[in-house]
Amino acid sequence: MYETIELTKQGRTGYLKLNRPQAMNAMNGKMMKELGDCFESLHQEDSLQVLILHGEGRAFSAGGDIKEMMDPDNPMDIDHVMQDVTRLAKALYTLPQITIASINGAAAGLAFSMALACDHVIAEENSKLAMNFIGIGLVPDGGGHFFMKERVGVPKAKQLIWSGQILKAHDALAKGLIEEVTAEGRAMEFAEAYASQSLQSPIRAKLASKQILHQSKTEELAKVLEMEAAAQSAMRKSSDHLEGIQAFVEKRKPVFKGN
Repeated sequence: MYETIELTKQGRTGYLKLNRPQAMNAMNGKMMKELGDCFESLHQEDSLQVLILHGEGRAFSAGGDIKEMMDPDNPMDIDHVMQDVTRLAKALYTLPQITIASINGAAAGLAFSMALACDHVIAEENSKLAMNFIGIGLVPDGGGHFFMKERVGVPKAKQLIWSGQILKAHDALAKGLIEEVTAEGRAMEFAEAYASQSLQSPIRAKLASKQILHQSKTEELAKVLEMEAAAQSAMRKSSDHLEGIQAFVEKRKPVFKGN
């Protein structure tokens, strides 16, 4: 059904796997569209009460696919892509399931926004977590501003977004960005334990509380996503963004000039 992701179901638990391991599950246009489609379809899945998000191979996801961004023959249509990013963030945040992010390796950029949108985030101790859009002259998308602010407040969200700092799992836990840290290779085991614990609890009451808390915020999220899309479109045309991705590819320090 999908080319870049895989959805499987076991009883009341769903597993959504990011499945481009050859590219560290980097999110190309196709994956963003498929994630939007999948999250929207899960709103009709009454039989599922828990969803575990994870990545195939050695990373959760390296974030947006920079190679596709730079492809001169088939350049990424940023405005079209942002429509899918908006869809996936809205649909994920309002899912009628308890969502668990199981992170190994990297969770960067859009993938980190997506993880932060989940109800419970588990990361292996050596994983690298980064809201690192600033390094290529972009702003967070996928609701990154909203989810960061929800978890740590505006002042800390600004500092984290502006620094683009790569955090180890224990740093992210100390800052309140994630809920659990595990040893290497054990994130999925802990995710399944949390899923099992959730399913043995009064989960309908938990899901009702989730809906009450999230429903009051969906209008704000929609506004943030609209502003992110407009800002991202503008930043994609900036000289600093072009310099940022060029420097990334050439593995050198970028020289930004503020335009």
